[in-house]
Amino acid sequence: MSAGAVAGSSGADRPIGVFDSGVGGLSVLNALRAELPHEHFVYFADTAHAPYGERGDAFVAQRTTAIARHLIDEHGIKALVVACNTATAAAIHELRAAHPALPVIGVEPALKPAVALSRTGHIAVIATRVTLESRKFEALHASLAARARFRIIPCDGLAGAIERADAVRVATLCEQYLGAAGRFGDQPGQIDTLVLGCTHYPFIADALRRCTGDAVRFIDTGVPVAQQTRRLLLSARKLRTQGAGSVLLLSSAEPGALDAAAARWLDGPAGSVIHTRAADTTAA
Repeated sequence: MSAGAVAGSSGADRPIGVFDSGVGGLSVLNALRAELPHEHFVYFADTAHAPYGERGDAFVAQRTTAIARHLIDEHGIKALVVACNTATAAAIHELRAAHPALPVIGVEPALKPAVALSRTGHIAVIATRVTLESRKFEALHASLAARARFRIIPCDGLAGAIERADAVRVATLCEQYLGAAGRFGDQPGQIDTLVLGCTHYPFIADALRRCTGDAVRFIDTGVPVAQQTRRLLLSARKLRTQGAGSVLLLSSAEPGALDAAAARWLDGPAGSVIHTRAADTTAA
């Protein structure tokens, strides 16, 4: 059974909507499927407009609102995971105000866990420029600035290179951005924790690791988001606790790139069903 096939059902059997500007949110979907193996998911990749991190807030908010409406109207989702730091920063409050009965879970750079884990008190944060310049991030950063020294690094072009699976460009940008961050390691004064502030970045952990060395901790948001989703569904009595889960992958562009990314990066429980197709872009 596909996620789309259960759109008309009620309660626990309805799918969870997940969306990102492109393939980066598959890292969050991996965490969701590990935490919630019986659930159905509809994943929307707005590939025709990726990456969001280099667009303005108004555009990102408009796309976020339209995609949420599409997932609600066409797929009957029971919860929405905004698996994009940029979209969360630009539009999460609008989504929650517009859909008060729908659990809406966003992502944000994991500064709080980084502060708790860092031993040297030196933390680097890599993310898109739009995320790092958002009021939401600035408030989070300000609230923790007295507890650690943060090196904030906008990584222009990196999400796009990951979308294109351009390994050479990814390696070049990682060296450029992390090379300018400072010294990495576990000694006093060195950066011992790296916050992956974009959902695309877990897929290039090896390239990042070549720049930081093995002593540095990487922190992303997939697991906390999955745990929060479970808590909210359990509280709403909409948690699906048996049967095989499924995934419907939707792309606002030709779906071949998303299908290839899913084959390369998407994990999941044995026996689950995955379908990929182009989204109805007139509706979103």
